[in-house]
Amino acid sequence: MPALNMVQAINLALREEMRRDRSVVVLGEDVGKDGGVFRITDGLLPEFGEERVIDTPLSESGIVGAAIGMAVNGMRPVAEIQFMGFIYPAIDQIFSHAARIRSRSRGRFSCPLVVRTPYGIGIRSPELHSESSEALFCHMPGIKVVVPSTPYNAKGLLAAAVRDPDPVIFLESTRLYRLIREEVPEGAYTLPLGKARIVREGKEVTVISWGSMLHKTLQAVDGLDAEVIDLMTLNPFDEETITGSVKKTGRVVIVHEAPKTGGFGAELSATIAEDAMLFLKGPVLRVTGPDAVIPLPKLEERYAPSPERIRKALEEIMRY
Repeated sequence: MPALNMVQAINLALREEMRRDRSVVVLGEDVGKDGGVFRITDGLLPEFGEERVIDTPLSESGIVGAAIGMAVNGMRPVAEIQFMGFIYPAIDQIFSHAARIRSRSRGRFSCPLVVRTPYGIGIRSPELHSESSEALFCHMPGIKVVVPSTPYNAKGLLAAAVRDPDPVIFLESTRLYRLIREEVPEGAYTLPLGKARIVREGKEVTVISWGSMLHKTLQAVDGLDAEVIDLMTLNPFDEETITGSVKKTGRVVIVHEAPKTGGFGAELSATIAEDAMLFLKGPVLRVTGPDAVIPLPKLEERYAPSPERIRKALEEIMRY
């Protein structure tokens, strides 16, 4: 079984889904001859041809709009947006059309569309290349939001997203693209959307994170009796696993790199308060990015939660 990084695992998922189902197509800027800005689609053009691996003009709204048209007419498009900071021109297409087609048509049409995009800091890129605005998409009904944290999970979740009958926003951490390797089996498999995983069991505190923050969290909990949850799907999120863990530990720390105000941690915190308040031994703490525009490269490490900041929050909550 080969040890793959996340780039290779996502590439393998796309290749296998395109072989399995001829309705799966890939489109985006430079996804064909150049293999994508991070080489995720490398090698797909020679195997599947220009009709299924489509280089597009530099127009994010056009990419997603065309993909929606394909999806409604029986295709399963996977659209690539080069960086999350460039996805905002396409939000009208995603919110006003992709998310509503099932409801608008009273179930006569669905929109089996995947929009892949890198997110977050970690590669010292310029402005608009490091956004972490996942909460925006979680607010919109009709859209699933998926954030893998490892190569194995990335492959299984992407395959499930491609087969899903409704729109999926698939967020890939730029920091993780080539940071870690793990064994990833060849051959199709899927992981269920909407299901979290308990990465590390514990009894004293629950830590919830996703994407690249999971790996910093695992550094921070060393030596503690902490239960670590990798959310994997933010919308819909696995409420049962979260509340079950909180009822066991009574303490919660939520970690994400997006700004604190309106971040997805706020939704998790409110849900825990509604479902498990009587089990809490202290307040739900959040370790997040600051409420500031993501800085240019020299300051990005000061922006994102560090293992030291996460550890400090864990020590604070353990005093309750």
